[in-house]
Amino acid sequence: MSALKLRAEMLQSIRKFFDRNIRTTEAAPGRGAEHALQVATAALLFETMRTDGEMKDAERHAVTAAVQKRFSLSKEETNELLRLAEAEAAQATDYFQFTALINEHYTAAQKEQIVENLWQVAAADHEIDRFERTLVHKVADLLYVPRPAQIAARERAMRGVHQSSK
Repeated sequence: MSALKLRAEMLQSIRKFFDRNIRTTEAAPGRGAEHALQVATAALLFETMRTDGEMKDAERHAVTAAVQKRFSLSKEETNELLRLAEAEAAQATDYFQFTALINEHYTAAQKEQIVENLWQVAAADHEIDRFERTLVHKVADLLYVPRPAQIAARERAMRGVHQSSK
C-alpha cells in the first residue's frame, strides 16, 4: 500500500472519529461539547508523550490514567482515542485546533489542570527533556495560562510523580 493511500485512510479514520465525537457538539450541546473538549485534551496529552521520540510505558500509563480518571471515558473510548491521536500526532503541524476549543469552553482553573496533566505525562518517566518542556510551555501559552500558574501546575505534577514512585 502506498504511503499516500495509507495517509488518506488514516485521515479518513480520524475524520470519522472526530465527526462522531467532536462535531456532535453542534447538534447536541452539553455532553457532546464536554466530550469534544476531552478529545482535544487527550490529544494534547498524547502529543506530550510522543514529543521526546520515545513513548515509554510510564508515559502511556499516565496518559491513559489521566484520560480515564479525569474524563470518565470508557476503556474502549480511551483506546480508540489514543490510537487515533497517535496517528494524528504523526501528521500534526500545530495545536491550535485543540487549544482553541479548550480556550472557548474551559475556565482558567480547568486549563491549569490540563497543564498539570501535561507535566504529569512529561515527568512520568522521571525525565523531562527539553522537547517536552518546550511543548508544555507552548501549549500552556496557547491556553493563556500565566507563568505563575504554569509553575504551580508543574510543582503539583512533580510532587504527584515523586509520591507515586515511593
